[in-house]
Amino acid sequence: MSGHSKWSTIKHAKGIADDKRGRVFTKLGREISVAARQGGPDPESNPRLRLAMERARDSNMPKDNVERAIKRATGDGEGADLQEITYEGYGPGGTAILVEALTDNRNRTVADVRSVFSRGGGNLGEAGSVAWQFEMRGLIVLNTDGADPEELALAAMDTGADDVRVEDGAVELYTAPEAFSAVRKALDEAKTPVASAEITKVPKSTIALDAGKARQLLRLLDSLDELDDVQRVSSNADFPDEVLESYLGDQG
Repeated sequence: MSGHSKWSTIKHAKGIADDKRGRVFTKLGREISVAARQGGPDPESNPRLRLAMERARDSNMPKDNVERAIKRATGDGEGADLQEITYEGYGPGGTAILVEALTDNRNRTVADVRSVFSRGGGNLGEAGSVAWQFEMRGLIVLNTDGADPEELALAAMDTGADDVRVEDGAVELYTAPEAFSAVRKALDEAKTPVASAEITKVPKSTIALDAGKARQLLRLLDSLDELDDVQRVSSNADFPDEVLESYLGDQG
């Protein structure tokens, strides 16, 4: 399991803390609004909107919030001026970091992102500096609560996923982006519980970090993730398991 996947998976398994739930729902709402504005309000004919709505469902976002986000996209409100920007940078230990943002003010967002990198022991890079180290993949993490991970993995192998991995009690399915929807549909039809599912940038290889650098990077990733304009953060770090568990436990 990649470092980014470990970080994201364990955070999701812990659930969304009440003080962060509003921020998460706001980000999901903005993503839904932009998807609906670009491809229309019908998820059946708009794959990006369908994926955004599924992510909202996985995060237990209220249905009313989802419907309001779609309605906003048909007017002159949210989604009208939001631009998608990806920032690239370096973190502790020479790790590569991608930051995907939705913003209506590029100057504000780049200033915020640069400040977090600087304070966190990293630095913002030029466009193209680290993006080549990542590839687009569908990533589905199964909910193993009360189930045997090995049995879930065996059942998931029939869904059409390119790769199924079991590590640290978690089950991950990797797919080609174009096969993602079909695999997710097969899981839903088999009533296989899904913890999270997204098409995201996955590192082609990872960099192992010592305990000190790992903690420093985890703080940096969390600070980036907490910025209002940031939708998603990816890195190519390989965190020591004990550091990751201890750090995320302290955040709970």
